[in-house]
Amino acid sequence: MLVLKNVNKIFHDTHAVMDLNLSLKKGEIYGLLGANGAGKTTTFRMILGLYEQTSGEISWDNHPLNESINDLIGYLPEERALLQKLTVKTQVSYLAMLKGMSEDQIEKELDYWLEKFEISHYKNKKIKELSKGNQQKIQFICAIIHNPELIILDEPFTGLDPINLEMMKEEIINFKNQGKTIIFSSHRMEHIETLCDRVTILRKGKTVLQGHLKEIKQRYNARKILIQGQLDYDFLKSIPHVIEVTRQSDEWCVQIDDKQYTSTIFDALKPNHQIEKFMICEPSLHEIFIEKVGQAYEE
Repeated sequence: MLVLKNVNKIFHDTHAVMDLNLSLKKGEIYGLLGANGAGKTTTFRMILGLYEQTSGEISWDNHPLNESINDLIGYLPEERALLQKLTVKTQVSYLAMLKGMSEDQIEKELDYWLEKFEISHYKNKKIKELSKGNQQKIQFICAIIHNPELIILDEPFTGLDPINLEMMKEEIINFKNQGKTIIFSSHRMEHIETLCDRVTILRKGKTVLQGHLKEIKQRYNARKILIQGQLDYDFLKSIPHVIEVTRQSDEWCVQIDDKQYTSTIFDALKPNHQIEKFMICEPSLHEIFIEKVGQAYEE
């Protein structure tokens, strides 16, 4: 289990991470979210031991994180960290040897993962000859080739097309099923929603939301209704507490100012309209994120 207890990181006059508390179980995928500069990468680097926390405790299985357990960690950084003039085999082998793997182990695991990602023919190609998506696959292989217990993924889906993205997501889920602890960050909220059990949202280093994703959504104010039937825009917009109306294919999307007025909307429609569908939609993680962070972020 990975535990961060009251962790702070201060750079000169900047409080980059404030009183962060996390507890990650084995066999869990955890999402760490926030706009640029929120403290996500700083947190990852403290877990890795690249930064020393200003205060607080970071532990793995009740032991303080230190160099003795570095080989248990796999890390995929947000920035491209591959040496462009090296071949795929040389690049992966070098990093795997730093994790204590033998040449025979490296050869076996590298062949396995290259075949898994359908890029065996790139084994002896230079990194610079690969597309961005295939370079990202190599970065992922570098992070997990030594079969780590704790996997840290910082924007793992960068540069991947939909097919390769699903391929990588499948492998992340496989690691979860093997009992690995996975923490990752992504600006793509839909990936967080499909993969993560729990999330923490940071804003300028401070935790603004934390918990099980399902429970977070249940607590939130569901203010969107999808309606199907013979209706017109002006009528829908005239109903009290309706703040926005848009057309989505054959449905009307009605935004209200508070979910307590859902029955008010339904009662207004019932007398003179044949309604084929009336569905209250739970808020998306994207909507919750924007509300809690309150600022733009990069897609």
